[in-house]
Amino acid sequence: MTSFTSHTRDLIQVLSGYGKLILMISALSLGTATNDLNASSEEDAKAVAAYQAAVKSNDAATMDQILADDFVLVNGRGKVSSKADLIESARKKEVTYERQDEEPGTQKVRVWGDTAVVTALLWIKAVQGGKPIDYKLWFSDTYVRTPTGWRYVFGQASLPLPKTESK
Repeated sequence: MTSFTSHTRDLIQVLSGYGKLILMISALSLGTATNDLNASSEEDAKAVAAYQAAVKSNDAATMDQILADDFVLVNGRGKVSSKADLIESARKKEVTYERQDEEPGTQKVRVWGDTAVVTALLWIKAVQGGKPIDYKLWFSDTYVRTPTGWRYVFGQASLPLPKTESK
């Protein structure tokens, strides 16, 4: 069995005290970071709302400001769309939306530093190619904070949900 000298015990107690101090500082830092994350989540939620409103009204200019130049959207069938594709579709008014709204209470915004992921259940009711569409789908959107604000960089959407599962 190893025996400790009183000097070694004193050193362990001092180091233990520093460890507690470091833990306290870390906990306070995390508390501050959590508050900053909440503020960022609110900002991101506003950016998402702005993007959804722009899509609903086919506002290509606002979409152009929010979408990153290298933006990619993958839908549930695997179709990949770029920023240019979405802006062109908005300009041509390929889809006329009656609804393009998140279901209340389904949005989750998760922020990690300068990256945010937003998930929600989206209800789309519109006319596309002269035919009515009405369905709900889940989406995940990834935003990155830049010096000029949040930019939407990547989106992925599920297939339309069966009517019985989308409520």
